Amino acid sequence: MARTVLIVDDSPTIRGFARIFLKPLEVDVAEAEEGMQALEMVRANAPDVIVVDVNMPGMDGLAFTRELRSDPRAEIAKLPIVLLTGDRSEQVKQEGRDAGANDFLEKPIKGAELQSIVKRFLGP
Repeated sequence: MARTVLIVDDSPTIRGFARIFLKPLEVDVAEAEEGMQALEMVRANAPDVIVVDVNMPGMDGLAFTRELRSDPRAEIAKLPIVLLTGDRSEQVKQEGRDAGANDFLEKPIKGAELQSIVKRFLGP
């Protein structure tokens, strides 16, 4: 059974690059434009890894992470979340850790970094 990576970003370009970069891993890639849509998708069909942009209109990546971490179902609340951000400040990383993020990926996305992080969370 194929494993799924959910990419949550308001930019179709970023989602497209992520899809291309993840192709060698032979995973299914699901996409959402914003946090609320992503929450609905996760609750309906949980992915194996979530990569979510910090800065999005509506529900941003930090609010999404906090909401997911508070889900009553452990299998949802414990999903690996990687925050995607162009902001390299320690403050954003601290806010992400406080929200419950597992890791961070800097924009612009580099294929090797994305693959490495996703592989680490997918395991063998």
